[in-house]
Amino acid sequence: MKNSTSHTSGLAKTLSLPHIVALYIGAVIGSGVLLIPGMAAEMAGPASVLAWLFMAILVLPMAITMGLLSARHPSSGGVSTYVRMAFGDRYGNMVGWFFLLSVPIGAPIVAVTASHYVAVLLQWSQLQVYLAAGLILGSVVLMNVFGLKVASRVQTVVVSLIVAILVIAVLAALPHASASHFTPFAPNGWLSVVQVAGLLFWCFIGWEAVTHLSEEFVDPEKNAVRGVLWSACIVALLYFAVALMTVATHSYGEGRSEASLSVMVQLSFGPIGGWIVSVTALFICVAAANAYISAASRIAYALAQEGTAPRWFGRLHSKYGTPVGGLLFLSICFFIVLFVLAMGWIDLARLIQFPNATFFATYIGGCLAGVRLLKNSRYGRIAAWTSLIVTGGLYPFLGWSALYPLVIAGVLLIWENWQRKAS
Repeated sequence: MKNSTSHTSGLAKTLSLPHIVALYIGAVIGSGVLLIPGMAAEMAGPASVLAWLFMAILVLPMAITMGLLSARHPSSGGVSTYVRMAFGDRYGNMVGWFFLLSVPIGAPIVAVTASHYVAVLLQWSQLQVYLAAGLILGSVVLMNVFGLKVASRVQTVVVSLIVAILVIAVLAALPHASASHFTPFAPNGWLSVVQVAGLLFWCFIGWEAVTHLSEEFVDPEKNAVRGVLWSACIVALLYFAVALMTVATHSYGEGRSEASLSVMVQLSFGPIGGWIVSVTALFICVAAANAYISAASRIAYALAQEGTAPRWFGRLHSKYGTPVGGLLFLSICFFIVLFVLAMGWIDLARLIQFPNATFFATYIGGCLAGVRLLKNSRYGRIAAWTSLIVTGGLYPFLGWSALYPLVIAGVLLIWENWQRKAS
């Protein structure tokens, strides 16, 4: 039988092509679209648009690799299943834990980012910011309890609004664009363009998340690849258009770079533009949190099925068949992380480095698996090798956070040896 999975589960096939596209877009377009275009333009000047174009093309092989693996091997285990098939249970479980331990940190960061945008307009206190972040995460968890049919419909509406708002922002900026803003083209030298390309990589992470939902795709062999191609094109066009207009309107520099989208929107809409961007930020962060919480709860389920996570991680809802065990684990982690942030024990800038490192490690594992599992596909082989070279080359530049996945791997190996001795 085609498209067999490593688990026999009760997960229902409810995700059609539009839902898949919406989940991919929601996973990839994160808060980066609000922050990075202005920061990149400030670093490299107008030449930063070349870095955007380069990265938009370069991430296609990564998206295609994940899409092809989802089409051939749909599973709630996602990347961990592909690594398990290619290199065995030990490494598959390791990659599964990399992803699972990314989301309890990453999702609260996304929720707090959304809360901060609204807080600026409503003059909220820090306590209100974190309460709002908790409300966002709680709402997304609740949606996932009722099943992906509900969550994916909400995702489709939210992503449609995000795309519409970004398109309106770009079109509204056109009358304010000027060719004079493209000179000098590379004021900080061409090396700055290369440095910006590394920064932009973070804007395109997210393709791995939806692989964990592939077991619930309707006709995954056809829709997984179609979904990733459609969403990759939409994401690339949106990012490039926003970056291009940021430069064309010179909506960066002089302390404005981190709010460049807001600056650009206010050129046409005035102060109400601030509200537009805040609503956009909220939509973007809810969409990203939804995609990752959906994926993480299913990898928790898959790891429990493999016997490498506590059994209660694999508990399904009696009525909706959703992985409530994984959702409970995530909810506990969210509370702890939000509490730590609210107490000021660590800031967002430092905290975000940890999930970034484990996401990177997850990608490297997926690319390695793709090299082996897609070797009979010419395009799959090329895509997997290209993705592996890019991710492997950038990993050493993560700094100390690159040790986080290594610590996880070390703890898992110690746990595995202890279990072997105990038995």
